[in-house]
Amino acid sequence: MARRLRRAAPFDAWPGYVDALSTLLMVVIFVLLVFVLGQGFLASALSGRDRALAALERQLAALSEQLRVERAGAAALRAEAQRREQALSAAAADGERLARELAELRAQLARLVAALDVSEARVRTGEARLADLQARLDAALLARVEELQQTRSEFYARLRGALGDRPELRVVGDRFVFQAELLFPAASAELSPAGQAQLRQIARLLGEIAPRIPPGTPWILRVDGHADRNPIRGGRFADNWQLSAARALAVVQLLIEAGVPANRLAATAFGDQQPLEEADTPEAHARNRRIELRLTDR
Repeated sequence: MARRLRRAAPFDAWPGYVDALSTLLMVVIFVLLVFVLGQGFLASALSGRDRALAALERQLAALSEQLRVERAGAAALRAEAQRREQALSAAAADGERLARELAELRAQLARLVAALDVSEARVRTGEARLADLQARLDAALLARVEELQQTRSEFYARLRGALGDRPELRVVGDRFVFQAELLFPAASAELSPAGQAQLRQIARLLGEIAPRIPPGTPWILRVDGHADRNPIRGGRFADNWQLSAARALAVVQLLIEAGVPANRLAATAFGDQQPLEEADTPEAHARNRRIELRLTDR
């Protein structure tokens, strides 16, 4: 009975196909979903890779530029090093040359020092000789001065003895003083006969004394003319300067005529600028009008 029932019922395969198709569709959908998700993940990964690649390219460009700059700097450094090496080589050559020149200069300096030592020794010797000669010269000059002073003292003493002890003749320091009236008339430069006689006595005494003066002594007999402060009015002379100068020259000329060498005589005029007395009296004026004789060296 049951076998007849199974034979009688027909076979229905459609539900199985539907189930299979549903399952296959679900699988396809799942695969598509996985594919879509994979594509999204892949696109995201590729985008990140592109950004990373761009960053790496930028870094590579920066590194390339830095490398180029560093290569240029290295080239410059190599050029500078080469230049400095050349400069050091030149400096070394110059140093050797300078060392040679320095050695030569030191040798020259040593020779100069030696020559200087010799010169200093000679100078010291010369200075010692010069000092000795100066000392001898000073001693000789002092001796001559002393002899000239002694001769002058003797000359003045003999002159006073020859002319007499008179108030209008006196020795003042190293000078023998004549009152002008003993030799000249008032306001005149013409020697009086008495004045000429006195001057000739002086010339004779000087001729006796002169040989006793040491040879080589540059002695002279200086004749100084002096006047008083009374102004000259009219006449031959314009002022006391001219009068004192004319009187000194008159004395010198007569002494030359009497035999005194001209190179041993000198005439000097002082006018009224060196009075013996400042008083404004006839006596003071008379003492200031004078002729002074000074036996001295040039």
